[in-house]
Amino acid sequence: MIASAAKTLIDNQREHFLIPADKVANVFESNPLNHAFLVLTKVRYSKIPVLDNEQHFKGLISLAMITDSMLGLNGIDPTGLSEQTVADVMQRDVPTVTNTESVEELLHLLVDQSFLVVTDQQNIFQGIITRREIMKAVNYMVHELDHQYQIEKRE
Repeated sequence: MIASAAKTLIDNQREHFLIPADKVANVFESNPLNHAFLVLTKVRYSKIPVLDNEQHFKGLISLAMITDSMLGLNGIDPTGLSEQTVADVMQRDVPTVTNTESVEELLHLLVDQSFLVVTDQQNIFQGIITRREIMKAVNYMVHELDHQYQIEKRE
């Protein structure tokens, strides 16, 4: 359990956790793989969300997934990138959050992931919560804790 003073200070930063959907690079599941390859290369992210035409979250796509689809018996063959879609190679089993989870739960989930996908109750993509944004809140907390609270060592 997180100490109440630390939780309060981190929760004060919660409004900054979510990077809204309109600021997050994404692709549609119907896009050809060469489009996803270009987007990932330009934005320099390892993974980005995959959506359908109604903005429902469908999964994640990465450069590694695309590169894996190009590997053949004779080396790398990029010719199939325009023939395959994002849906053919994307990761579908991706946990999502609704931005109502506790800070403690977010911290646990971000140990193994660099970002969490946030959706609403209808699975509409709302944005992402990144490990970076949480770390900024933790940084704020560790610098402010003894400015706002009197800390006493227990014997």
